[in-house]
Amino acid sequence: MLLQGKTAVITGCSRGIGKSILETFAQNGANIWACSRKPSEPFEQMIASLSKNYNVTITPLYFDLRSQEQVKEAMKTIFASKQCIDVLVNNAGMTSPNALFVMSSIDSMRELFETNFFSQMLITQYIARIMIKNKTGSIVNIASIAGMDGNPGQLEYVSSKAALIGATKKLADELAEHSIRVNGLAPGIVETDMIDRMSEEVLQIHLQKTKMKRLGQPSEIANAALFLASDLSSFITGQILRVDGGHY
Repeated sequence: MLLQGKTAVITGCSRGIGKSILETFAQNGANIWACSRKPSEPFEQMIASLSKNYNVTITPLYFDLRSQEQVKEAMKTIFASKQCIDVLVNNAGMTSPNALFVMSSIDSMRELFETNFFSQMLITQYIARIMIKNKTGSIVNIASIAGMDGNPGQLEYVSSKAALIGATKKLADELAEHSIRVNGLAPGIVETDMIDRMSEEVLQIHLQKTKMKRLGQPSEIANAALFLASDLSSFITGQILRVDGGHY
């Protein structure tokens, strides 16, 4: 029960890593604002089940990260609740096609940056104001090893994650005086539907470059997020934790 009595905001909760973070935080006693792009019956059933099983409050919040107006309205809903927000997990994002730079459109780069970086910063601005008022908080940004190592054919994705890593370090400096910690996770290749875009050849190359010779599981990323969100990491800020099975 590492998050007992705390309230978290998690984006991208309906599938993959975000879904696993939602489940793990609920299991550890957190009340949660569960953000997703659009409502669905399976998602509503899942959060109802988690709420009942773990005796926590999970409130769905729907918005499209590509729309600043929708993001702002969602954050105003959180503000209006007058709740203390203890944890923010910026998880939602999108991948890019494996196109070479000279074949990539500027419009596709803008769309990806809007989702993977600018929307995260807008959400963080709003939530940080709540945390500053309460003089406490932990912000966890889900980046990628791609933002540290670079992947061929994914310039916009690599760049957006590198920007998120840079923002994590800068925000850690700026918010430390308010007792707010800011850290990031850099997952390796994780077994979610996002790897469906990878060719078998590219996937095997990644596996060969991973010491543990396997894909990561969403629960393994969620456990790392739990560590950074909880008081177990109370003296850690400005760090990017690789959770990649020893990728090199």
